[in-house]
Amino acid sequence: MRFADPRHIIAQCGLRPGMHVADFGAGAGYFAVAAADVVGREGIVYVIDIQQDLLTKAMHVARDEQAVQFVFVHGDLEQPSGSTLPDASVEVVIMTNLLFQVEDKAAVLSEARRVLTSNGRLVLVDWSDSYGGMGPIEEYVIAESEARTLLSKAGFEVERAVDAGAYHYGFLCRMYA
Repeated sequence: MRFADPRHIIAQCGLRPGMHVADFGAGAGYFAVAAADVVGREGIVYVIDIQQDLLTKAMHVARDEQAVQFVFVHGDLEQPSGSTLPDASVEVVIMTNLLFQVEDKAAVLSEARRVLTSNGRLVLVDWSDSYGGMGPIEEYVIAESEARTLLSKAGFEVERAVDAGAYHYGFLCRMYA
């Protein structure tokens, strides 16, 4: 069961046909598929995760989207150039339910900044609470205010909130000039 609707969230983020998008910590690939529906045949969706079994699952989820160019990357986003993408190579980075899972949050945000074009956007969605264990354990939850601070320190500003459902908060962010 998914608690954040990928298609609803992606629809709010200004994706267009032909864009290059990176789904950081893509998991099973549901957000990647939603992005692919928008960027279409002319676009590329990079599906990046550190867990090979999740990448394999994402490949299965994405296989019905044959008209779209998916690139699957086994990468550690907490390492320098861990996405393996070139500098300034994507217009949108998607991060859903990732910040609470990584130890080096600044490194992951730095990697997003590195791969984004100068007018690129970061879509950040994360759990707003533990919800009695339905979400991450309580001490791993990144409060919305803490996420804003992390984003600001990494050189991002929140452009606007994104409706991410009842259990999550979401932001559309741009890089500081």
